[in-house]
Amino acid sequence: MADRTVDARNGRTEEAVAEASPAPAAKPAASSNPWLPLIITVVAMPLLAYGMTRFVLLPEMTRALNPSGAALAVSTSTNSGPAPAVSETKPKVTVALNKILVNVAGTMGTRYLMTSLTLVGKDESFKSKVEQNKDQLLDLATGTLCTKTISDLEKPGARNVIRAELLTLFNNALGGPVIQEIYITELAIQ
Repeated sequence: MADRTVDARNGRTEEAVAEASPAPAAKPAASSNPWLPLIITVVAMPLLAYGMTRFVLLPEMTRALNPSGAALAVSTSTNSGPAPAVSETKPKVTVALNKILVNVAGTMGTRYLMTSLTLVGKDESFKSKVEQNKDQLLDLATGTLCTKTISDLEKPGARNVIRAELLTLFNNALGGPVIQEIYITELAIQ
């Protein structure tokens, strides 16, 4: 004979309690895979990153770094052959501004910055125009560079910021987009 225990609280047997209690709820059938959100994320994130980089970031960076308005071609081809030669109608003309020496801001004259620049243009009169205004350009360069602190100069992209500031100032002083590019050939902090 089966052991029957009587519940002391209400006087019912175990069998009666088992019959009276509701049956455990059955698990609902899983309608989707629990790994599906992870799989979608792993697949979608690289595609989203590629799309944002290719179609948003690169065009914006190209536009910001090339204020003259000339479009830079971003090559996405995978061929390993030589790149086609770009024919330029006008040769580049360069003028060097050597050894620009300024005190670094915030160092009370104990640190200095020495830089050399190369200005690039395509106009035939570019060299003479820069030579005529060389003192003004040097003054603008030293005025801009002496406002830079050590932390400004150590930031990533500091050279690009300096280049963009100088390009804007120089072109404003020369009366138009005369200077196409500025190369920082030397940049030393002592």
